[in-house]
Amino acid sequence: MTLIFEEEGALTLPLPCEELAAKVIEAALDYVECPYEAEVNLLLTMNEEIHEMNLNFRQIDRPTDVLSFPMVDYEEAGNFDFLEEADEYFHPESGELMLGDIVISKEKVFSQAEEYGHSIEREYAFLIAHSMLHLFGFDHMEEEERIEMEKKQKAILEQLKILR
Repeated sequence: MTLIFEEEGALTLPLPCEELAAKVIEAALDYVECPYEAEVNLLLTMNEEIHEMNLNFRQIDRPTDVLSFPMVDYEEAGNFDFLEEADEYFHPESGELMLGDIVISKEKVFSQAEEYGHSIEREYAFLIAHSMLHLFGFDHMEEEERIEMEKKQKAILEQLKILR
């Protein structure tokens, strides 16, 4: 697995961010039984920058906690079978499946950890697990989908012993 990690802004999280992100991404890949080595891009940024992205890409005029930009168009969420015939989703040099991009607001990690009464580590890991599920094609537009995603997020974090 390749993690392309970038960070911008003066605020820093009191965590080994890149190392923890790699662990959560690996756990998510294992959870969905992804049969390929994968590449994920992760950007940690500030509210101002994620607000601008949220407005540009989703037409929502406010900062958000996490944005996911999947590269794969799944026929069925979490089903990788069709990729055998889809070379365009694989990095031409490494051969890794290019899953997509995750953008996280560091300010939201702090505020939501406080709001939900859990650690900064748990909030950060949760946002990555949540976003990884989006990169696998899962969504939460319907109540049933939301419940399914919550179960999957919880299972990934429990596997890592990152609890509320």
